[in-house]
Amino acid sequence: MRPSSVRSAVEQLLLPAECLICHGLLNARDAARIVCPLCRQRWRAVRPPWCERCGQPEPHFGPCRLCVGWPAALRAVRSAVWLDAHARPAVHALKYGGLPRIADDLATAMRQRPSPADGAAVLIPIPLATKRLRTRGYNQSEVLAHALARQWRIPVIPDLLVRTRETPTQTALTPDTRLANVAGAFAAGQLGGRLTPGRRPGVSRDTNYVLVDDVFTTGATLAEAARALEQAGATRVEGVTFARAAIPDFT
Repeated sequence: MRPSSVRSAVEQLLLPAECLICHGLLNARDAARIVCPLCRQRWRAVRPPWCERCGQPEPHFGPCRLCVGWPAALRAVRSAVWLDAHARPAVHALKYGGLPRIADDLATAMRQRPSPADGAAVLIPIPLATKRLRTRGYNQSEVLAHALARQWRIPVIPDLLVRTRETPTQTALTPDTRLANVAGAFAAGQLGGRLTPGRRPGVSRDTNYVLVDDVFTTGATLAEAARALEQAGATRVEGVTFARAAIPDFT
């Protein structure tokens, strides 16, 4: 049994059957969840009109400044909900609260996006820095990717993308410094080599590599991860996140 599965089983035994956000009691049908149906309905979906590539809300005047510098292989990024007062507690529970089981609730919201499973597709979680992984005990993006894989029925390859260096947290950084912070922070393929069709499950010349992360702010992390995949031979990369932070300077 995976460590995350053991952790989830222990959580279900020890935690009361109440909603993490509103603390209302969960009914028998939702007892395995952490967020009640009402609170999930309060998550505000990200909807068009938006930039077709990065999902940034329109209107735009000229080319979208947010994704103009992205690698060519990164075709599209979409987020399920806005990171507001209703969604933020769920993200914090996954990221800082030691509650990986909430990933199932987040993945259910992300499932509303069309699945990329119409062709060969694999989910690639954004790797976590070694020190943070040691402290947290799990990579929230990998947990989220596995939860999403169960919804979409496509495979996860958690070690296809590796982090090559530690980076400071992005939380307090400006959009410009976020790009510099993650520059060169990832490598792809076996030991950073080329992506070789036929040598790994789910990898082919037409594979759609779908990056998975918890929150989209400026897209710097996803863009740099996609750049590493592109350098290793990927031609089609997408990104999905549960939440999206509002950045007025880019609207």
